[in-house]
Amino acid sequence: MAGRTWDESDVRVRANKRGSRPRTKQRPAHEDAVVARVIAVDRGRYTCVVDEDGPAPRTVLCVRAKELRRRPIVPGDRVGVVGDVTGEPDTLARIVRIEPRTTVLRRSADDTDPVERVIVANADRLVLVLAAASPTPRTGFVDRGLVAAWDAGITPVVCMTKSDLADPAEFLSYFRDLDVLTVTTERATERGQRPEAGLHEQSLAISPESLDRLRAVLDGHVSVFLGPSGVGKSTLVNALTGADRATGGVNDVTGRGRHTSSSALALTVPGTRPGTWVVDTPGIRSLGLAHVAEEDLLNAFTDLVPATADCPRGCLHTADSPGCALDAWVHRPEASPAAPERLESLRRLLAASRGETQRGDDEKRLGQAIT
Repeated sequence: MAGRTWDESDVRVRANKRGSRPRTKQRPAHEDAVVARVIAVDRGRYTCVVDEDGPAPRTVLCVRAKELRRRPIVPGDRVGVVGDVTGEPDTLARIVRIEPRTTVLRRSADDTDPVERVIVANADRLVLVLAAASPTPRTGFVDRGLVAAWDAGITPVVCMTKSDLADPAEFLSYFRDLDVLTVTTERATERGQRPEAGLHEQSLAISPESLDRLRAVLDGHVSVFLGPSGVGKSTLVNALTGADRATGGVNDVTGRGRHTSSSALALTVPGTRPGTWVVDTPGIRSLGLAHVAEEDLLNAFTDLVPATADCPRGCLHTADSPGCALDAWVHRPEASPAAPERLESLRRLLAASRGETQRGDDEKRLGQAIT
């Protein structure tokens, strides 16, 4: 080797695994992206509406860009879209940007699950839909919905359907002292007869007067309908929008509705101002609040918050908390008749958020209706 001449073949250079050209971290700004609204999500495909307020809105099918990674895209999102946005058949565009959200409505599987699930974005009204009968309305679900709405900065609305089957006045009195809009709907009947609870009631149409009341509440807003299965969410959406969402009845054995809608869908409402949307969501049986801090959960019970000023520092507001002022407050003359039930509901939610109740037990107790 001493007399050998060295050349370039004796030098070993390991090839760069990432390629010979360094990859830039700069991403295109996509300044030419068109702003669209996501109206449906289905297995990695996003249905968007381009130029929604223009003379010729177009429905475009999109996929997500790689740079968005795992950021969730949900109905109601306003996104930047590039590619073919003509809306012609067999065309595909690409979502490259998610515009800043004004509101985010979230839930978790239960009160201890750390994983948040975004239901809808940019909504300004949450319509909690319950039936006056078949299935029985549950105050616990509405309390959870009110907490989720106020945590997201969304105006809550309680909508009672099937008021022709039972008088919803007693149930709605539970929310009388709260800043909550309420609206009732009933099904159209022949000769003013009151239908009996049963499967045949599902075929009855919503009365025009009910639709007018609900349309006035929704006019000019982006509203998301949320409620258990079988209460008539999709029936209302079909009547308001002219859509053909699948509807179902109520199980005669369990008293619960059957799941029919499998995904959320945003639709426009004819006869209203531009920008009026309703989002129909699948029926849910649990509305977890793991993402809501205890302080925010308490603040959602606006009728009970003033009494906490007299509670000792660090009060947990449980039934056995020494000196908790809530116990005396709910029995004062100025308190609402529903105050004791509201306090019990608050304490169940606080216990569930601390993991002090088993999964399922809290929902069963929260599901008790006012009788």
